[in-house]
Amino acid sequence: MAPHKHENSPFYQALAITLRQRNRSLTKIAESRDAVARRVLHDYGAIFVANESVLPPPVCVFTCEEEVTDFQARAGFRGVKMGGALIELQPAAANALLQAQAAAQAQGLDITPRDGAEAARRSYDDTVRLWNSRFLPALDHWQELGRLTEAQTKRLRAMPTAEQVAEVLELEKQGIFFSKDFSKSILYSIAAPGTSQHIAMLAFDANEFLDERVREILARHGWFQTVLSDLPHFTFLGWPEAELPARGLKSVEVQGQRFWIPDVG
Repeated sequence: MAPHKHENSPFYQALAITLRQRNRSLTKIAESRDAVARRVLHDYGAIFVANESVLPPPVCVFTCEEEVTDFQARAGFRGVKMGGALIELQPAAANALLQAQAAAQAQGLDITPRDGAEAARRSYDDTVRLWNSRFLPALDHWQELGRLTEAQTKRLRAMPTAEQVAEVLELEKQGIFFSKDFSKSILYSIAAPGTSQHIAMLAFDANEFLDERVREILARHGWFQTVLSDLPHFTFLGWPEAELPARGLKSVEVQGQRFWIPDVG
């Protein structure tokens, strides 16, 4: 099979090294021919170059609850109380978050979960529910505007989830966007089912994302924004910020906030 066009990029080179160290292969994570998995890898793939204190998922796209439950059991997770909610994360991520919260509180600040327990660990079914919260209203919206016919929306509703995702990404190439405000890709609004970093228990949505001081504290404890346009969302990578370019990530500024995303060229 011919190499994927991005596979000589800084991210793919760093990913190859990381995967070899973990005795894993790129084809298991995201087949070159699987356009959805590769899109997910490019948009959410920072977790695959996280440090050795955590376990990244074995695939870009989980296909059912059983797969997610099995992975989460193998990775292990720790529950901690934050802002009145039980937050569940991989142990290293939970420990680093608590340290960041303590550092914030020492400065008269705080770090609290956005939307309660859903700010951290999610199940496969959670990701399906959240997908539908964008997917179904968008179908109605574009049908009302005449961009989709009733027959098209009926067919899309009846599709298996994996096929829905592929079809939505194709429609978005025509400007038929499925985000909450219909202005951008759905993947910048909510993760496709089975793809969320929250499934990996390496993501946390913070209420205080607008406070630069809080973002700096989180970064000092290995937590970074890695998903463009998802401003409250932080990802545990476990590395010092200065190390991230060597991990194939590049810095991009959005609305005055720094994101570290896969540098895929």
